[in-house]
Amino acid sequence: MIFEPLLIIQLVVLGLFTGFLAGLLGIGGGMIMVPFISAILAGRGVPVDLSVKMAIATSMATIIFTSISSVRAHHQRGAVRWDIAKRLSPGIVLGAALASLGVFALLKGSWLALFFAAFVSFSATQMLMDRKPKATRTLPGTAGQVAAGTTIGFLSGLVGAGGGFVSVPFMTWCNVAIHNAVATSAALGFPIALANAVGYAISGQGVADLPPWSFGYIFVPALVVIATFSVLMAPLGVRAAHALPVKSLRRVFAGILYVLAAYMAYKGITG
Repeated sequence: MIFEPLLIIQLVVLGLFTGFLAGLLGIGGGMIMVPFISAILAGRGVPVDLSVKMAIATSMATIIFTSISSVRAHHQRGAVRWDIAKRLSPGIVLGAALASLGVFALLKGSWLALFFAAFVSFSATQMLMDRKPKATRTLPGTAGQVAAGTTIGFLSGLVGAGGGFVSVPFMTWCNVAIHNAVATSAALGFPIALANAVGYAISGQGVADLPPWSFGYIFVPALVVIATFSVLMAPLGVRAAHALPVKSLRRVFAGILYVLAAYMAYKGITG
């Protein structure tokens, strides 16, 4: 399976697509990768329950590299709110550790798929409704941002995403401009991905039926190919993000999340 030409082609295309979306939407690409990697693995004989977990873990590991490329491009445009990133990061690491080292290994893959679908649908709806926050609403203090970061890190650890599906709506709800929210979300993708990837690698040791070249729950060939090509495309996504009007960006974000939520709900029900 490792050197199968069709597998390599699928992973290259997935890497290019998710890299572009990582830069465009600040979501790290995880929302795209999880459904497709789980389908690729399940189609090659990996049990559905295990394929979902491996897809989540592998997706998160690739975000380590994608986020670096994406945030570099956003930073060059002065869009990253580093003050927010610094306050959210400690909680993010804590939440990610709780999810990837504990809860993730205990839950069945089908439950994780359903949770993925439900929460992503909720996030998409919030973005699509485009409710205007009160003009006086601002980000909470340091303690509140640490608590928010813990929630973002924990939820990201359960669904294998870079946190943009939670952090972008949270920041825009607190009157952070959408382009700044997307850019800051890209910066947050690195601590989220690193903390969770370490947890997945540790909690997946000794699990039965893992395919060859797996490191814990992480499928290394997919990590290498997707990370390589997603890094190449992320800067192009950043350019598109700064060229699109705010409403179009919200609609793109919400539409993609709805489609992927529907697919993962199907996987959870039938798996």
